[in-house]
Amino acid sequence: MAFPYQFDFFGEKVYYHFIFETAAFFIGVRLYYFLKKRQPDAINDINRLWILLGAMIGALIGSRVIAMLENPSEIAHQTWMTFYQNKTVAGGFLGGLFGVELIKKGIGVKTASGDIYVIPIIVAVFIGRIGCFLMGIAEPTFGNETTFFTGINLGDGLNRHPVALYEMTFMALLLLFFIRIKNVHLINGDRFKLFMVLYFLYRFCVEFIKPYHQLFLNLSSIQWSALFIFVYYWKFILRVLKIK
Repeated sequence: MAFPYQFDFFGEKVYYHFIFETAAFFIGVRLYYFLKKRQPDAINDINRLWILLGAMIGALIGSRVIAMLENPSEIAHQTWMTFYQNKTVAGGFLGGLFGVELIKKGIGVKTASGDIYVIPIIVAVFIGRIGCFLMGIAEPTFGNETTFFTGINLGDGLNRHPVALYEMTFMALLLLFFIRIKNVHLINGDRFKLFMVLYFLYRFCVEFIKPYHQLFLNLSSIQWSALFIFVYYWKFILRVLKIK
């Protein structure tokens, strides 16, 4: 078999990416409910559902907007279908953050709500990236051509950085890290903030080995999203680094 990996289903070609993307969502949600039953939640069930709804709507919009901005020269040629089909995880996280904060402000919830999502998100992204990797260069998660030993032919005859595999490795390390600090006492909300900062730090750096398009000042839309996250969580970052 060759990239992109697919199979026949009643005469139709189906990409494995769809299978893993669906599995990522399903397993992530089930893992969230599994963890929720095993730890106290200061937010009641109704408000938690509203927060989940805000996260999903925000992620749906944010993932498409940031993906659209990844290729500025094509914005004028966007159709509704291409806008909807193109998406990025980083934009989903950014939009989800906005969605949650807007909903929480609307329903009057001031308690930090993100810690319980960290492990499910990490697991879901790991599973989803398996599908991205199996798409080869048909999915915009491939890197530049390289002579490094990790280079893989993703379908165009060139050895490229397998960015999806890099992210899977990073997510596996994040999972081990957050399991390791499971019993460490942290301020409520700090685990989610730490996840966001670490993930967007990774995304900021990995963009330099991808064929990205400049949005402004030689940085991509994802890198600008990362800078926004760093500014948004600047107090947390300074506190963790113990800078007064």
